[in-house]
Amino acid sequence: MNVPTKTLSLAVISAVALMGCGKEEPPPPPPVQAPPPPMVIKIGSVAPLTGGIAHLGKDNENGARLAVDEANAAGVTIGGKKVKFELVSEDDQADPKVGNTVAQKLVDAKVAGIVGHLNSGTTIPASAIYNGAGIPMISGSATNPALTEQGFKGVFRVVGRDDQQGPAVANYLATNNKPKTVAVIDDATAYGEGLANEVEKTLKAAGVKVLPREKGTDKTVDWKAVLTKIKGKKPDAVFYGGMDATGGPLLKQARELKMTAVFAFGDGACTDKMAELAGAAAEGLVCSQAGIPVQASGKKFLDAYKAKFKADPILYSPFTYDAANMIIAAMKKADSPDPAKYLPALAASDHNGASGNIKFDEKGDRKDAEMTIFTLKDGKITPLAIIKGGKSLTLDEYAALSAPAPAAAPAQPAAMGGMQGMSGMAAPAPAQPAAMSGMQGMSGMAAPAAAQAPAAPAKK
Repeated sequence: MNVPTKTLSLAVISAVALMGCGKEEPPPPPPVQAPPPPMVIKIGSVAPLTGGIAHLGKDNENGARLAVDEANAAGVTIGGKKVKFELVSEDDQADPKVGNTVAQKLVDAKVAGIVGHLNSGTTIPASAIYNGAGIPMISGSATNPALTEQGFKGVFRVVGRDDQQGPAVANYLATNNKPKTVAVIDDATAYGEGLANEVEKTLKAAGVKVLPREKGTDKTVDWKAVLTKIKGKKPDAVFYGGMDATGGPLLKQARELKMTAVFAFGDGACTDKMAELAGAAAEGLVCSQAGIPVQASGKKFLDAYKAKFKADPILYSPFTYDAANMIIAAMKKADSPDPAKYLPALAASDHNGASGNIKFDEKGDRKDAEMTIFTLKDGKITPLAIIKGGKSLTLDEYAALSAPAPAAAPAQPAAMGGMQGMSGMAAPAPAQPAAMSGMQGMSGMAAPAAAQAPAAPAKK
């Protein structure tokens, strides 16, 4: 039977179409799932970022920021989740009222920990706010003893106290400069007055006559009335409890009045800024810091700080760096950013940081905190001695004390044939370990010696 070609073609096309309809298409690939965003953990940082001591506040903030940035670069997992730390920085203007306001602001922002404040006068009242919210805080610079005498379990500091710093600088002054009469001035803040009290108490115990206290404020820049009054009593030395922003003008005006007494200061005025504010009058001053010298900080920290901020650390950034790292380490150990869960780990810290080994006592103070005595030489604050465990050490002595112990020499094998007769020869001495990383380059610094009172400036 003949089938028309046209009919056959239609049948073939229909069959092919039916076959195509029955074929299943492969399912599309599942969409690529984006990784979950990291858990954000906020850490607060508080310091004066404006005003006369903004340079010190920024230095404190830089230390904490460096620690946070390094942790984020390394990558941290807590509770099975990738985390990103965020530094929330606030300016307390060195004002207790502003300090309380920003403290509550950080509590409301749900920060998990605090590095700060800088000044004792702002730190002490703010600590009550953090304690009430259950948020741990570590100060890298507040030295008034009252901070850790409140019984708050979540309040710590990584520097020494003024009842350690005051006796250190007072004893150094009494031993090396041997003043018979000393004038004491303070800026009427918790820090300045508290430190001045400790200095006065120690000097009196050493048999030194201390003149009636003189006062200014943390904003006083005209000291001539106070200095004129003191000059008439002819003190051999003057101690000022306050910051460099006010201490610099004090010293400059004293030399303008032809006062030749030795001037001594605490950590707030123990900075290179004194040379900028007082000029040549700053040469020969004596001052103390409630910790090791910045130059003795770990080399890793010093190099990283310089690379990031294009400047050298000023004063307490090694300590705020350690404080932030200790908070992060405690969270990692507890595997939780919950303050209630990581607080026990923080209190039990045994941390080797930029400022040395840090452990806390039951009050939250740093155990066995060092104190350093400085002079200002050639425009730079230069270490003279480090006080540790009640002993005054030169920088070389401290470096030797802090250096790692040499490794034990390997046991000598039995003498081989042909080596007989050599047993009496001296074995090669083991290689000596390098000095502690941060102490490199310090051996040329000034050795402890009596600081000389600068001569009266020449008449212009």
